Amino acid sequence: MAVDGTTPLRATAIAALEGLDDWTYVLESLQAGFAVADFGSAAALAGTIVDAADAADHHPDIDLRYPGVLRISLKTHAVGMVTMRDVELARTISALAAEAEATLVERPVQQLEIAIDTVDMDRIRPFWQAVLDYDYIERAEALVDPRRQGPLIWFQTLDPPRTDRNRIHFDITVPPAEAEGRVAAAVAAGGTLVSDARAKAFWVLADAEGNEVCVCTWQDRD
Repeated sequence: MAVDGTTPLRATAIAALEGLDDWTYVLESLQAGFAVADFGSAAALAGTIVDAADAADHHPDIDLRYPGVLRISLKTHAVGMVTMRDVELARTISALAAEAEATLVERPVQQLEIAIDTVDMDRIRPFWQAVLDYDYIERAEALVDPRRQGPLIWFQTLDPPRTDRNRIHFDITVPPAEAEGRVAAAVAAGGTLVSDARAKAFWVLADAEGNEVCVCTWQDRD
């Protein structure tokens, strides 16, 4: 099947594409971080990216931070995933960043999610949706911040419920090259590796009191 500009791309297909060395696939988006000499230069680079996005009629999320860092996230909002339109714009942004003599930031991307265990998602979801003022995305069975500021909330159905663990845990998604180092650092800091049965999709860790977090990547999911 031919891939057009609006066909969602799977992570393995994105990983095989050329011209994306600056970019990391994280939770159905392409993300990159660029650093320049100062805040004004970062704002100027953001302006050139905006012009390119307007010309392409395809727009990224841009986060400008002091002293001169741009973090950029790309996905096709109509489908909620990465398409060739994102890939093409990512390549354009990389070229603009190179012209501006920008460098990749040392810690470019990661994304936090919160998972809530439940035996009845429909019973508890309205509470979390209301208290956080989030939107419900039925396709993903998840709550998302319409401001694109807070972490995604997803629900893990357990029947029967588990009584030997906390009901809420964190998922931190990182670039694949960073995952094992992050796991090792957490264990060295007093944590426990609960399970690596699903690595490299995710590793389950716990702190000294049993509170859990999963270190996740896009790999081994397709």
